[in-house]
Amino acid sequence: MNELEFKHTPLKRISNNAKYNYILMLLIVFGGFLIFGLSENVRGPAIPIIQQDFHLTQTHLGTLLALNSLGYLLACSFTSILANKIGIKLTGIAAFLSMTAAGFIIYFSTTFPTLSASFFFLYIGNGMLEIGLGIMAARIFTKNTGMMMNLSHFFYGLSSTVAPIMAASIMGWNGVSGEEFGWRGMYLFILCFSLLPIIPSLLGKFPTENMEEGSVLSFKNLSKDPIAWLIVAILSFGVVSELAVGGWLINYLVKAYQWELTDASNMLSLFFLFFMLSRLLLGPLTDKIGFIKSIMLFSAFSGLCSFAAIIIGEKGAMLFAISGVGIALIYPTVMALLAKRYPKGTGTAITFTVTLMGIASVIGNFLIGFIIDFVTNVFSNGENDLIGLQAGYGFIALLALLCSICCYFLYHILRKRNELV
Repeated sequence: MNELEFKHTPLKRISNNAKYNYILMLLIVFGGFLIFGLSENVRGPAIPIIQQDFHLTQTHLGTLLALNSLGYLLACSFTSILANKIGIKLTGIAAFLSMTAAGFIIYFSTTFPTLSASFFFLYIGNGMLEIGLGIMAARIFTKNTGMMMNLSHFFYGLSSTVAPIMAASIMGWNGVSGEEFGWRGMYLFILCFSLLPIIPSLLGKFPTENMEEGSVLSFKNLSKDPIAWLIVAILSFGVVSELAVGGWLINYLVKAYQWELTDASNMLSLFFLFFMLSRLLLGPLTDKIGFIKSIMLFSAFSGLCSFAAIIIGEKGAMLFAISGVGIALIYPTVMALLAKRYPKGTGTAITFTVTLMGIASVIGNFLIGFIIDFVTNVFSNGENDLIGLQAGYGFIALLALLCSICCYFLYHILRKRNELV
């Protein structure tokens, strides 16, 4: 709109257009996180069946999850560049389309290599979507950033809560031919929902990032900043611990305690219920008590809950779910921290941090599977999975505590510099 048009345009019309566009942006961001939560967390009930169908060891399973993280990492490395070249609108649409395509590829996977490739492709779409949504949210939510980031990620928790139950239910549905959907049909059905956020994406006008001359943030600048590396460590430890729950909790409950798949899926859904409510109800606290202090306290709470659950045994399984209260706030609060600390170049800061976090995810998922197999073979000659599973899940809990420890050091460094946000 040029100056002459602006002068002759009623303010009410401008205001209404802005509100309408803002609603479209909210639909994309909130809807995108809903889809993201579904695509990531339907795997819980599917993993034991996939493992049985393809006769996979725990190390094989860890490798499969590591390949997922590798696809995610690849997407993180190019999404910000892609958004700068073709715009965040087309980048988001491409992410949604690629996730839908992944559903079809998974459906037709018949061997472990093709399965691995299909999940790798899915997580490329997931990585593009997460970076894209992070950039969108940072540009849209300039006020009450911590609360709005947590509210956005609340929708991830909302879909994650219903995802395991939904997945277990859909796998038992019968198709037109009378055959069960199974995990292949379930993935195809769920991932087709990725087409829905494309509608508001086509209608909305996306905000751009204003860069002042001389203020451009680069990977080189960030790589020399010790604060940036501490933030990477915080996000890596926290998110690997968070994502590992979705990948390993059901497997733990089924193998360690011989739970039925439905019961284990319900426990994972309960984890995500606490996870979701934490982002909705406790998100506003992050603006009040500070981003770093919030992450430090809540990640420690999560780690201690998980360790307590392992030590108590089956009677303490509820603590696995309660740990979701603490782990939920880490990712969105780190995104808010990046938006406030690097206001000119938030997209670059998010890409730098999340890409390195992706590397940690690849290593973390592989290590969890390796630890389970290694401890099982060393301490029980491969006859009893329990001790290995406890060691693997103990590693997940340890990561949450390491996240809290890194926050402690970052908090004291920034307080000395008077740079706390």
